[in-house]
Amino acid sequence: MSGRIEIRRELRERDLEEVVAFHGRVYGREYGVDDRFEEMVAGAVGDAIRRGFPGDRERVWIVERHGEFAGCLALTDEGDDTGAVRWFVLHPSVRGRGLGRRMMDELMSEAHELGFERLKLETFSDLTVAAGMYRSYGFEVVDEDTRPRWGRDVITYQYYEMDLARRARDEAPMDPVAGSA
Repeated sequence: MSGRIEIRRELRERDLEEVVAFHGRVYGREYGVDDRFEEMVAGAVGDAIRRGFPGDRERVWIVERHGEFAGCLALTDEGDDTGAVRWFVLHPSVRGRGLGRRMMDELMSEAHELGFERLKLETFSDLTVAAGMYRSYGFEVVDEDTRPRWGRDVITYQYYEMDLARRARDEAPMDPVAGSA
């Protein structure tokens, strides 16, 4: 894949099917997972569709390179002012250009503007670069599940969360009048 990289922020016909298939291709090749991984992604995408994805408080980023699908990211509304970071994967040819961080920056900004108080995401421990990025935004591992899955002997599935409301308070500039004695 070579050429111009574009990020679309709207879904087109068959995009969600490609999100599922793309996960299967990339993660199968890079991490040796079998078809059950793609089935899990398909289940999550199907659940989102049944809830009306993309709704008013949901966003999607579709990466294309020369018009071909090259990655994706989504923010889903999980109810109770909780959003989920979903389906974040990039083709190897578009990695290392700051694209992932740019999309996460946009997602974080959108989540704040949409009034989410918490964000969560699910991943597995082999994705060390992604984990480093998630932690840099303030996500913390809240649970792990290590066992055989997706055709591999052992995978540690991780659940991350972030208190977005607390992060916004912590990052707010201090009022110089209120801060003085």
